[in-house]
Amino acid sequence: MRSLEAKCSRPGAWRQDQGTVLIVTMWITLVLASLVLVFAYSMRVEALASANRQCDLEADAVAAGALQFAMAMLDGTDGSTDALEEVVWEERSVGGGLFWLVHPNLESDEESAFGVVAEASRINLNSASSDMLLKLPGMTAELADSIIDWRDEDAEVSPSGAESEYYLLQEQPYYCKDTLFETVEEVLLVRGASTDLLYGEDANRNGVLDYNEDDADQTQPDDNRNGTLDRGFLDYVTVYSVEPNLSADGQERVNVNDVDTQDLSELLGEAIEDDRVFTVLQNVRWGRPYGSILEFYFRSGMTLDEFARIADRLTSVDDEELVGLVNVKTAPREVLLCLPELDESDVDALLSRRLDTATDLSNIAWVADALPEEKATAIGPYITTRSYQFSVDIVAVSGDGRAYRRCRAVIDARTGPPRVLRWQDLSHLGWPLDREILADLRSGEFAASTRITASYR
Repeated sequence: MRSLEAKCSRPGAWRQDQGTVLIVTMWITLVLASLVLVFAYSMRVEALASANRQCDLEADAVAAGALQFAMAMLDGTDGSTDALEEVVWEERSVGGGLFWLVHPNLESDEESAFGVVAEASRINLNSASSDMLLKLPGMTAELADSIIDWRDEDAEVSPSGAESEYYLLQEQPYYCKDTLFETVEEVLLVRGASTDLLYGEDANRNGVLDYNEDDADQTQPDDNRNGTLDRGFLDYVTVYSVEPNLSADGQERVNVNDVDTQDLSELLGEAIEDDRVFTVLQNVRWGRPYGSILEFYFRSGMTLDEFARIADRLTSVDDEELVGLVNVKTAPREVLLCLPELDESDVDALLSRRLDTATDLSNIAWVADALPEEKATAIGPYITTRSYQFSVDIVAVSGDGRAYRRCRAVIDARTGPPRVLRWQDLSHLGWPLDREILADLRSGEFAASTRITASYR
């Protein structure tokens, strides 16, 4: 009672207490408001992060769907690539997103091509000779010989090559592998190799001359600013090409070098008149051994039509698998020029014959008609018209364009279902297509009418 009376007896004491309460209340309100703002900002960040994560997962799912689509298209192949040319590989819709299967257009550096790439259209680092490797764009004698030394099992050094003695003297020493390459990028471990030789100016590996690849040394990569994309040899080499030594329908082939000619005699009876079988067999016996079935054709005395009827049923080796054969039906000019003894005019003849719709490209008989005997015989052991391994460069994007994935897979279609030999995330290389696609997706202006829903057979 006295305390209250004392306060009341002092002028302004009550108002002073009220002011203190007001200040404390304002501070509490300010703190609570700040906490609400911080919480709201945190929730907004979490919402954006969740949305981005959802888009990332959608892009991952679209990429997985694109891989399954590619595997479905390759399932059941007999080595022919004809049916693949009819498939639409770009701007396909799956789920809520889109995907493209893109690959460099080796005839132009202004636009990409779409589809799968037959690995047999390339030179195999595990089987090609040093001379064949040396003909690759940008290849050096040092690197070609060093590739041979890296993959062979002996310690003998090729003229310009290297074995473990060289690699053990490096700043970070390692042994020469002395066994087969497992990936193309493994070549960067080999003496004389560099990213410039392997990738050239194509830093993002899309096969298109981008602005940063034609500005000298202003941005990475360094380039010569000559208005054209100087490619490395990446798009011309592989380590995956292999095919079964069977006919397209899975039958065992007849070896033209076998001394027992009963199977060959029966096969010849299906292709030529009975009265000529004995004469052809006599020619065959005198002409052995044969380095390829093209050499067999030229020495046998058969006509081209007769040979074409049974060419896929013939072989000149007993191997169950044939490694590193080049598919002359699909290989680009640069790869064809790597084949033994071929020059520009020979390659022109092959390319011209390939474009002729009247040419039956299902087996290599057409090569015997397109080239002189000595040239066809020279390349005979190195060629095929079939492909069983395919690489796909998948570009997948979420429906709103906020996230994308770029992945590369190598698919082996020798068995059903096909199996994935390698899966590589290339998203770090950036978006490889026209950036307006992303802008249109994000603005909602992308033409939905152009989308094709991925279908599986």
